[in-house]
Amino acid sequence: MSPLGRIGRALLAFALVVVAGTAGYLILGFGAEDALYQTVTTITTVGFREVHPLTGVGQLFTMILILAGVGTALYMFGVLLEALIEGHLRQHMERRRMDRRISRMTGHIIICGWGRVGTASAQYLDTLGREIVVIDRDPERLRDLEHPTVIGDVTDDRTLEAAGIAKAHALISALDTDADNVYVTLSSRALRPDLIIIARARNEGSMSKLMRAGANRVVNPQLIGGRRMGSFALQPHVAEFFDVVMHDDSLDYRMEEITVDPTSPWVGHALAQMRLQETSGALFLAIRAVSGQFIANPAPNIYLEAGTILIALGTPDELHAARRHVNP
Repeated sequence: MSPLGRIGRALLAFALVVVAGTAGYLILGFGAEDALYQTVTTITTVGFREVHPLTGVGQLFTMILILAGVGTALYMFGVLLEALIEGHLRQHMERRRMDRRISRMTGHIIICGWGRVGTASAQYLDTLGREIVVIDRDPERLRDLEHPTVIGDVTDDRTLEAAGIAKAHALISALDTDADNVYVTLSSRALRPDLIIIARARNEGSMSKLMRAGANRVVNPQLIGGRRMGSFALQPHVAEFFDVVMHDDSLDYRMEEITVDPTSPWVGHALAQMRLQETSGALFLAIRAVSGQFIANPAPNIYLEAGTILIALGTPDELHAARRHVNP
């Protein structure tokens, strides 16, 4: 039983003894106020005088009440003292506050596994101002973490539900083993068919399994790290430019994607008619068509469809203006 449950049980037992004692003295002929006063002084062993002289039956009832009441009172005070000394009550209240905070979140990112990959993902998302919920089974890893946390086995659906998966925008599965990542991907996809799931793969052979399990994207940190090292060896300035644009929060410009909504006034119009760069100042780099094909430096006569993704480069103000221009 939880600490709060034990405290509630002890208080209930003490209240029942008080009610039973008061009822007993009422039967013995005491007034309501005198009966309650006699019960409290008897249970607490204060030792004040008897309100009314007791008969033999009254004395027997009082002895039984003393034994039951003192035992109940000692149990209640012991439970309270244990909760205060060991910090159970404080931990429980902190957990309740954390649960309420998570329940109010919408569009947050769930990170499963607080290792090196999970930490790096959280740091990047934090620079973008996104809300994050971290799940890990090791309480020591989550100690003093600023983000909301859930301690538990992430392969358990109840743990994912406690992290607010019903209202989350995306989930990053960064656990240590590919088997755990596959299981989490399957569970998350079953709970939220529309959830964006990014899964980590330690082995290249697991990437196809994670995709079949329902992951939208699968990332192999070793593979990406090796390719980046190769890029730095051959084209260091290009590689560094993309690193700076995507990950350096000290710069003013960013690269972002803008999806053309079905309600956008530019659906069915040519790209040139939108005049994105002239109206917002953002540099238009590429589009991703609804078919999934990337088109770099697209021709001005390409017509836009609902769901087309525009990739633009600019300052936060320019990108904000571009988003408002595409989807007023």
